[in-house]
Amino acid sequence: MRLIKGTLMALAGCAMAGLASVPAQAQNQYDIFGGLFSSPFGSPFGITAGTSPIPRQLVSFDAKYPAGTIVVNTNERRLYYVTTPGQAVMYGVGVGRDGFQWSGVKVVSAKKEWPSWTPPAQMLKRRPDLPRYMPGGIDNPLGARAMYLGSSLYRIHGSNEPETIGQAVSSGCIRMTNEDVTDLYNRVKVGTKVYVLR
Repeated sequence: MRLIKGTLMALAGCAMAGLASVPAQAQNQYDIFGGLFSSPFGSPFGITAGTSPIPRQLVSFDAKYPAGTIVVNTNERRLYYVTTPGQAVMYGVGVGRDGFQWSGVKVVSAKKEWPSWTPPAQMLKRRPDLPRYMPGGIDNPLGARAMYLGSSLYRIHGSNEPETIGQAVSSGCIRMTNEDVTDLYNRVKVGTKVYVLR
């Protein structure tokens, strides 16, 4: 079952339309196979799900980006949140695999805690075995938090697979550990500009 769920998260990793969130006080959640489970962390909504192989740290950064800006360097597999001109918090990220890379400027249009996931038609065409809808929770491919990038199918979101951080594995979304995405989520406002570089 873990292998199937891991494959789902690796393939899905992105491109979701559902924006509903799950109440934090919920203690149980249905998994993608319709069965009730309890999280090993006591609640399926605990943030702990492994640490990033790329530690979060404060670094010097290109001073041309204003404070409050996000810059994703897909070649480096790093996301930078600019705290002041010339300085940023650096996070390790997973990025789009071959055929799913992109670049451009987007804006954070929405933020959701424990977002639900609805695979878009393009993804279902490639993977008809995927669920049509998944409620938010610890096994959801979007993880603990998601920041939606304009009207695109791309998101910056959490992941329960920390081993994929630093890899090109998603369908174009930027994935982070649940701990890191929660830290970023608490810093970012709707309207934040996001530069994705290749």
